[in-house]
Amino acid sequence: MPRALVSILAAVVAWAAFGCSKNEKSNTPAPRSEQNQAAAKDDAPARAPDQYTVTLDTTQGPVVIDVDREWSPLGADRFYELVQDGHYDDAAFFRVVNGFVAQAGISSDPAQTAKWRSKRIPDDPVKQSNTRGMVSFAASGPDSRTTQFFINYGDNSRLDYMGFSPFGKVRDMSAADAFYSGYAGTISQVAIETQGNTYLEQSYPKLDYIKSATITE
Repeated sequence: MPRALVSILAAVVAWAAFGCSKNEKSNTPAPRSEQNQAAAKDDAPARAPDQYTVTLDTTQGPVVIDVDREWSPLGADRFYELVQDGHYDDAAFFRVVNGFVAQAGISSDPAQTAKWRSKRIPDDPVKQSNTRGMVSFAASGPDSRTTQFFINYGDNSRLDYMGFSPFGKVRDMSAADAFYSGYAGTISQVAIETQGNTYLEQSYPKLDYIKSATITE
């Protein structure tokens, strides 16, 4: 198979992994019109500090993320904004794949999810690699980042050329490594968005959660 075709297929697989769950309708955005680009600019978050630290108080213990705005300016700005808004409080790590990623970022409250659903930010250039401990926003296609993020468990540098731009790094992976991974690939993101934690607590009782997210430095 030609190398170019292999690269295209790999990109499709990776985008699908960070999009909808199996059997769900894809939310990959269409090519951006001038109107969509203007809307994304309007949704751009306020500037965050050049460096800051966020502590996720999780059900497995603290996950401390050092954020560097130089790595991914819009990503760092959006993460700061979401933490300040309380978006990640009580949010589940709904997709945990051993050796790959732990993904979170859908609010426990459907109204909060709806508030942020359309507030996409443009992609940042990739300046750091998706290696172990690095934190990036998930996406379903170009310029589609909103609220979901993932922590890299291993060397996922293959994601770099697909546009996943790390904005921070976890200091100590002990708590993140302990997140429950038995439900990988079975949870409906649409159901979380519409039903919140009620759906998760009834059907997936072993999930780990972010009890609170705070800016600590």
